Amino acid sequence: MPTSSFPFFIGGVCDVSSEEGCVSGKGNCMDQEREEKLTKLRTLLQAMDSAVVAFSGGVDSTFLLHMAMTELGTGKVLAVTGQSPTYPAWEFEEARQLARQLGVRQLIVATEELASEEFAANPPKRCYFCKQELFSHLRRIAGEEGLKHILDGTNLDDLGDYRPGRQAAQEMGVRSPLLEAGLTKEDIRICSRARGLATWDKPACACLASRFPYGAEITREKLRQVEEGEDYLRSLGFRQFRLRHHGPVVRIEIDREQMALLLVRAEEVSRALRQQGFNYVTMDLDGYRTGSMNEMLPKEGRKS
Repeated sequence: MPTSSFPFFIGGVCDVSSEEGCVSGKGNCMDQEREEKLTKLRTLLQAMDSAVVAFSGGVDSTFLLHMAMTELGTGKVLAVTGQSPTYPAWEFEEARQLARQLGVRQLIVATEELASEEFAANPPKRCYFCKQELFSHLRRIAGEEGLKHILDGTNLDDLGDYRPGRQAAQEMGVRSPLLEAGLTKEDIRICSRARGLATWDKPACACLASRFPYGAEITREKLRQVEEGEDYLRSLGFRQFRLRHHGPVVRIEIDREQMALLLVRAEEVSRALRQQGFNYVTMDLDGYRTGSMNEMLPKEGRKS
């Protein structure tokens, strides 16, 4: 699939009459509570001296990278992006494009989470093993580069879902400045827009491994099925969706606003996904939502 084109601009045009209330050229948000959070974020970053940022090209990590560069200087910040079969190719290319446009130095590391039997078995704690693999690379790079901190883009809203990767971050000394400053996803989107970051309205993204029910083995072939199927749906103009892999059954979660369009194109979508190896193609009537596979876990099993 061709890489999507993201116009990227820093300190760009702000509409001071908009409800986001940004100040042209300064990238500030006029909401007092949000300004206090941004002030805290700036203070946290200024005290760090230098940092490696886990950079996926998503809304959160792009905003964090931009803020780290602003407060520490480009020479004190390194973006590191992991490359693996669990990371969609289009998103990887987009992360490279964003890093170039930001003017930050970026390193690419090949992560081997699929080589871990614990990860491939896909237990509820799967994300712990994935983040452990990624953060081990970041720790090594930080040491080699003489950079003092490792940062990720976890935000306050992430605490509302099952996130076993947080345990790996805490064990390996990774800091989450957006979380520490109390920034929510909405805060980050609004302030990204105010600062001219084109990712401000980018749809939520997640590792392709999140498309499988816990206990279902994750393989390269299954990941390929999901990635190619989602690339196809994206080529039709669908924006926020997930293709959930249930063996011979594929379950499409899509924003309710686009359900009618999906039904209009049901025959061609079904045909295309069957060609990807699925026997049955379904649409989830509850629509798109993050972390839907966690709904299968008992509440007591959702603690990381």
